[in-house]
Amino acid sequence: MTKKQRAKIIIEELEKCFPVIEIPLNHNNPYELLVAVALSAQTTDKKVNEITPKLFSVAGTPNKMARLEVAEIKELIKEIGLANTKAKNLKKMAEQLLENHNGNVPQSFEELEKLAGVGHKTASVVMSQAFGIPAFPVDTHIHRLMTQWKMTSGKNVVETEKDAKKIFPKELWNKLHIQIILYGREYSPARGKQKDYITPLLFAK
Repeated sequence: MTKKQRAKIIIEELEKCFPVIEIPLNHNNPYELLVAVALSAQTTDKKVNEITPKLFSVAGTPNKMARLEVAEIKELIKEIGLANTKAKNLKKMAEQLLENHNGNVPQSFEELEKLAGVGHKTASVVMSQAFGIPAFPVDTHIHRLMTQWKMTSGKNVVETEKDAKKIFPKELWNKLHIQIILYGREYSPARGKQKDYITPLLFAK
């Protein structure tokens, strides 16, 4: 079975499992999404969703975030991993948005990746989910499943992203990357009992 044929099966099965998707991180606007994604590094989406309501009630705009001291931000996010570094980045990010973008979240990969605490994956999530611009953010679930499905031989998420963009139709990227993440969490966890059923479909004799 070719990669193109396997891709067709993957798309069809994911659409059956998750015909309607919701972004796992709760937010009300592009800035809140940017902050939530930045906070999610090495932390579960569930934990981020637990702490962001209080954070956003106090600092839901770049103006409000920039006025807080780093120690105050850290106190609000202390339950998540790397809280000290993330607090510093959130303050700096807010200041950058105010200084360079009139307090608005920029709509380009280049400008997003200049912000404190924002890497390519975070920028890709914001571009795809806040602004509808095609992107294919790759997390550990996607990297693991793409490897398992023999859709990539990439050694890291950067290489896997390139392969995913070659294999899957561009118009599906924004939905598909979330579908794969959701599938990984529900059907093919990295630890625990495996429930993955797509892999056998791809390599059935």
